[in-house]
This record gives sequence, structure tokens and C-alpha cells, in this order.
Amino acid sequence: MDGGILEREHELDRLASAAREAADGAGSVVLVHGEAGIGKSSLVKAMPGVLPTASRVLVGECDDLATRRPLGPFRDLVGGVGAELARALTAGGDRPRVYDALRAELTAAPHPAVLVVEDVHWADEASLDALRFLVHRVERLPAVLVLTYRDDELDRRHPLHHLLGQVSRAERVHRLPLSRLSPGAVHRLSAVSGLDPAEVYEVTSGNPFFVAEVVAAGGTGAVPPTVVDAVLARLRDLDDRTRDALEQLAVMPSAVERPLVDALLPDGVTELAVAEQRGLLTVTPERAGFRHEVIRRAVADSLPAARRIELNRRVLAALVVKPGSDPARVVHHAAQAGDQEAIARYGPDAARDAAGAGAHREAAAHLRLVLRQRDRFDAAELADLLERFAIESYTVADSTAAVDAERDAVALRRFLGDTRALGADLRWLSRIHWWAGNADEAQRAAREAIAVLEEAGDERLLALALSNTSQLHMLSERTAQAVDFGERAIRLARRTGDNAILAHALNNVGTARWRAGDPLGRAQLEESLRVALAAGEVEHACRSYANLIWTLLERLEHTEADRYLAPGMELADRAEHVGFLSYLHVAMGLRKFAAGAWDEAEKHAEIGAHDFVPARCPALTVLARVRVRRGREGGDELLDEAWEIAVRTRELQRTGPVAAARAEAAWLRGDHALVADLAGPAFEQARRLNVVPHRAELGHWLTRAGHPVPADGSDHPYALQTAGRWREAAQAWHTAGCPYEEAAALAESPDPDDKLTALAGLDALGAEPLARLVRSELRHLGVRHIPRGPLAATRENPAGLTERQLQVVRLLAQGLTNPEMAERLVVSVRTVDNHVAAVLEKLGARSRREAAARATELGILPGRETQTQADAQAKAREPGGRGERGRTQRGERGQT
Repeated sequence: MDGGILEREHELDRLASAAREAADGAGSVVLVHGEAGIGKSSLVKAMPGVLPTASRVLVGECDDLATRRPLGPFRDLVGGVGAELARALTAGGDRPRVYDALRAELTAAPHPAVLVVEDVHWADEASLDALRFLVHRVERLPAVLVLTYRDDELDRRHPLHHLLGQVSRAERVHRLPLSRLSPGAVHRLSAVSGLDPAEVYEVTSGNPFFVAEVVAAGGTGAVPPTVVDAVLARLRDLDDRTRDALEQLAVMPSAVERPLVDALLPDGVTELAVAEQRGLLTVTPERAGFRHEVIRRAVADSLPAARRIELNRRVLAALVVKPGSDPARVVHHAAQAGDQEAIARYGPDAARDAAGAGAHREAAAHLRLVLRQRDRFDAAELADLLERFAIESYTVADSTAAVDAERDAVALRRFLGDTRALGADLRWLSRIHWWAGNADEAQRAAREAIAVLEEAGDERLLALALSNTSQLHMLSERTAQAVDFGERAIRLARRTGDNAILAHALNNVGTARWRAGDPLGRAQLEESLRVALAAGEVEHACRSYANLIWTLLERLEHTEADRYLAPGMELADRAEHVGFLSYLHVAMGLRKFAAGAWDEAEKHAEIGAHDFVPARCPALTVLARVRVRRGREGGDELLDEAWEIAVRTRELQRTGPVAAARAEAAWLRGDHALVADLAGPAFEQARRLNVVPHRAELGHWLTRAGHPVPADGSDHPYALQTAGRWREAAQAWHTAGCPYEEAAALAESPDPDDKLTALAGLDALGAEPLARLVRSELRHLGVRHIPRGPLAATRENPAGLTERQLQVVRLLAQGLTNPEMAERLVVSVRTVDNHVAAVLEKLGARSRREAAARATELGILPGRETQTQADAQAKAREPGGRGERGRTQRGERGQT
């Protein structure tokens, strides 16, 4: 093994194993990550030597451009892939065609195909979308998708987190974090140079690239402890022509194709021979580039600003005269050269190409550069550019930029007197304000959009403005207004034959009616979905799915919601509508939260807890409620942030759930006085608007904290609890599949047997705060044998079980079969099979009985005495048993 891949045998074995499995049809994703210079590229270069003989290796690289090349790493594959993929990538804008061609390429013989995308932390948005497409399908392909990235460059807002979150849920994922070299490996690398290995290790900390560069430089004594200096030390004895060539290539953040090399260097690749021999460059008949990106950066960063500007100006001049040059590259070098005229000329086209490829972040970045040259455009051109920038910023959730740009566009439309364009932009401004969480401004712009478009005489745009206003009223629970504006929009949409607007308006009217209790609403909402799907209006179809699912979840019709969740998420995923996909992941998080599958709830909610405001508020609420119910820290801070977002929206659908979650947290802490402050205002709003789910839940918490509310009159389980009908409430929660709420309702019973049953359910969920309160009540009632619950050893989890595996082992000990556990946990039988196998392995058990015994020893399960008592309680709860009859009689007396 050469020095560049010392101590990488394990990683190469994992890659080889993944390739062998892929050859048999079991594809996977491999994540190779670590700091800069850790050897990711070296591992990729060594990989072909360990792969099966028939393997095809395809390698694409992401570039550190100021604005990325749309589909850059995939375009690198052109010349080494089939004609259909090459044509699709060259055409650029048709994303479904590119995706289908990628899948076909990875399916084509010979098998397996190993697709490597290097430096994914620099990937453009279109490439990230394509990778999301592949991640969800690779397990069914004879292929391995290898992604390399620098994990030390990922801040909280980095777009790569979305992709990594989806990878984490794939069936087959191999994670290969690359560690630094050991002192022994550094000794081997530096021994032949005569250097002091200990000194080399001290200077480099075992980073393979650092080590290689210091050793190549000949020592550490005269070289400062920075890689930049190590690289520059290797350049000092090069002739001026070679240094000039290296500096020219260094300002281009990607491998340079041969025609461009020939255009920039007087003697072409001949000038690169010495640098190639020194190991600084890699030169092929097609392109030339630096062997390590860190080398390129070191050279580029060492250049004086004037020299760097001049070198970028040369690249810009060569690209402008070269047919077919990528506009993104032209704009990058124009920006680096300070050529504002070139930015203004080529930036709009670069943004259009990026948007067409789905790279909306890159499109916004190009337009942001262009708009720095506002005085170069007339008013109409500038208004169009501002509108485009606002829409791109809206798409990537940059609400501040979107609002500012759309406001400026509206001002220019007023100046120009173009009422039709003004009305369209006002409608956009309303939508963007709502997206940013500013309800008042959204309403103001919506009203003016209608007034302007009524004068303009464009029925189609007027229908869209009316539907937009209907949507705002629907979101604010103003049913009559939502229906009024929506029906006007429906009539105009039908008259103009615009099915997109028709689907939009039907959605608003149907949702408003259904939430108000009118069964006609669901039929209209389902019609909205059918119209959108038939018309190919994916965005409107996704919104229909979202409102169907959200309403069903509020109504506790979870099984019905499941019917729509899978196809809705599949549609959003297939169409790469990331905003709606995030929103539907949050809906799935709510579904899993209700089912007591809290680990899964957190995973789905985390996807939505980013910059997309409509999803962020409920996502934070789910994450907070899981922490609160488990007794973990951080819940209150998440709820405070969610509340700030909710208040700005002025929408009960946001304020209601957050207020209920804050009230629950305060009640669990015993701060009953605070509950009234937290839940009271939202309760009054819910009562005024007659929104049953929020009114019932908030009223329940107020009553529990000693602030009784008037009878609700509904059959919502929380309303039943508030009325003291805890048995009916528990049954309703059981029917809805909500184990925590079922246990909480049982805990309100005066019967110790019911409280013990509730306690068993709470312990199974890991709901420590409420379980602690129930134990206290049992002691107060004089119950002698109270199950001790999970011990400290369990919380520390010596077996390393996940929260879900802890639930499984407790259900396993109760004698439940895998299908029964799957039904209880609302997951597939296959998922339970995997969890049971993992539990047996972690506990070192050969059977389910042995696993239960081992878990008892570790304190994960109650001991024999408390287990026997729990078994007796379970027996007593069986239909017709004495305990059931006795409990019923005692419970009725308690209610009286």
C-alpha cells in the first residue's frame, strides 16, 4: 500500500464488500468524510484495486466556485457514460430526464456501477437534488453511491444536512469517517526522509496531506506549521514559466479542460510537465488539475490581489470567446476579475440555467451579483430581475431577501404604471410575506392585489389573487371569508380553463369547510387533488396532500392520514419539491409522535426544523414535546423559539399547538399558575373561532391546572377528560392509536389499578415526568408494591439500546409477537424484525426469553416481583375478568 493510503485497509474492505453486495442487486450509499487533507481522494483512487473485476467506476467532482455549476459533478461524467445520460446532462434543464438517465446508467451492465461524487460539501442545489433522487433508489440498483465531504465545513445551515438526513434513513448505509494517521504511520512515512518522526507528527497532527507535504518539502525546521507554507516550499525552485502556469490554473476551482488549457498557456500542457513530475498536478488528454484541492488553494491564496485579478481576467476572456462556455463559470471569473459589465451581461442567463436545472440557490446567487449593477438596466428590466430574484429567494427560504426584492419590484411596477404586472407582483408579495411569517403584511398585499387586478381586467390573474386571499383566510380559520373568496376564484378558474388555479382554490375552500365541520369540504379537497394530478400541477397536488393529511391528523384519524402520507411524500420526493417534502416529513413526525414512536418522530421533525417557516414551527414543537415527555433538557428553549414564530403568523394552527405544549411542560413541572398564562389566550381564540381540537386540548390543560373551563360539548378525547369521563377518553385515545394520551387519561382515574396500567404504559414509552407523578399519586393512595420503573442503569443504557430498542425489549418481554409489536408501534413487521435482531445481538442473547432475562439483570425490565404484579394486572384487564368488572364498578363510583 502506498503512503497515501496507510491505515485505510478497513475502509477499502468496506467499499469492496458494498460493491460485491451491489453486484447482487443490493445497492448502498457510502459516506466518506473527514477534515481537509485526511485522504478522501486518495481512498477513492485506491478503491478500483479492491473492487470486483467487472466494476465500473464513475467519478465526478464538485467545485469550490463562488456560484456552483449546476449538475457539475454529473457533467464531469460526460465522455465516460452512455449517450442518453450525456445528452440529458448537456441539455441541462430537464431534471426528470437527467434522473431517469442516471438511474438507467447505474442499472446498465456491467455490474456493479460505483458512482463517486467528491467534495459534496461544494455541491450545487441541482446536484443535491439528483443525489436525493439516487439515495432513495440506490438500494434497488446494482450500484454503490460514494459521497465524500468535509464534515468540518458543515455549519448548521449547510444545505448538505438535508441530504445527509435522507441518507440516514436509507436501508443500507456505510459510514467511513477517516481518522488521522497514527504516530506509527507517520514514522513509516517520514523514516525514508531522515526527518524526526516525532517532530513531523507534532507539526502535522497526523493529517495525511500535511504529512506528505512536509516530508516532500524536506523538513519541518525551515517550514512553518502550515500547509500553505509547505506547498510554497515545493514551488520555490520551479522555473518562472511553470510557476506562472500553476498560478493560472490555481484561480480555476475545478479541473481545466484541454482546450481552455491550450488557450491560457502559450505552450499548452507542455508547460505543466515539471509540475506533474513533482506530483502537484494530474494531467490527462482531456484535462489538467491539481492533485489536491488544498494545493490549489494554497497557491491561489498566496497570490497578491492584483495578480489574482489579472489571472481571472485572462480566464474570463478565454471563456467568453469559447463556444458553449458554462455561464456559471463566466460569472464566477467575472466576479473574481471585478468585471461588472460581464456580470450584468451573463448573470441573468447563468441564473436562468441554474433555475432550469433546479439549482435555485445558485440562481439566487447569480441574480444577487447582477442586482449590484442596478443602474445598468432600465426600469422594466430591473423589475423583471427583482421579481426573479424574489421568487428564487422565496424558493430557497431566504425570506428577508425575497421580501426586500419583491417590495422593490412592486415599487417599480407602480412607477411604470403596468397594472397587470403590479397585480401579479402584489400577489407574490403577499405569498412571500406569509412565508416569512408576517400575517398583517400578507393580508395588506393580498387586498391590494385584488383591487389592482379587478381594474386590469385579467381574469386569470384575478382568480389567482382571489384564491391567494382565500388561502390566507383559511389558514386563519376565517371560514366564511375563505369560502367567499375561494368560490369566486373557482368560478373564474373554470371560466378561463386554468386547472392550476382551480386546484388551488378548491384546496382552500375544501380545507376551510372541512375544518369547520362541513363534510362537503373533504370532497372538495379531494377534488383539488384529482384536478392537480390530472393537470400535472405537482406543487398544487403536494399542497392538497398536505392539507388532507394535516386535517386528518388534527381529527385523530391517523389510519386515514396514513393512506395519503406515503403517496404525498413520494410525489414531493419524485418532483424534488423540497419545501413540501419537509412539510410532509413534519406531518409524519406528528403521526409518529402520536403513536409514541418518538425516535422516529424526532428524525422526521428534524428535516423540517430549518429555514422553511411553515414547517419549522410545528417541527420545533414536535422536537420539544418529545424532550418534555421524556424529561430531557432543551424542550422549553425549542418551544420559546416556536412561539416567536407562531405569534408572528397570527394563525391558531401555529399558536394553538405551541401553547398546548408549553402548558403541558409547565403542568409536568408543577407550575400550575403558569399554565393559565400560557394556555388562556390561545384557548379564548380557539373558542371564539370554534376550532374543536385546539379548544379541547387547551381547555384540558387549564382544567388540570385548576382553571376549569365551560363544557366543550364535543366528543374529542381531551374534552371527555375535561368532563371527568376519563374511561371514555382512554378508549378514544386507544382507538386513535395514541398510547401516551391513553395512559395519561387512565392516570386520571381514582382507581389504583388504572393508575398502575397507566404507569406500565408510560414506562414503556420512557415518559419519566408523568410516570413520576403517577408513582407519587400511587404512594399517596397507599399502594405498597409500585413498579420501580427504569433504574438509573437503564437510563445510562449499559447495553447501548436505542430508545426504540428499549420499547421493543419491553414489549418482547410481555410476550408480544413481531406483528403485534408492529401494530403497537405503528411500524412495519420488517422494521420490528430488525429491531428484535439488534436487541438480541446487543444483549448477547440467543432467544427472546434470554433477552428478557438479560434486560431484567441490567434493570431495563422490572424484577420478578413487579413483573408478576404487572402480569396479574394485565390478566385482570382481559374482557370478562374479575379485575375488569371490579375496576368498572369502582371507576363509576369515582365519577359520581
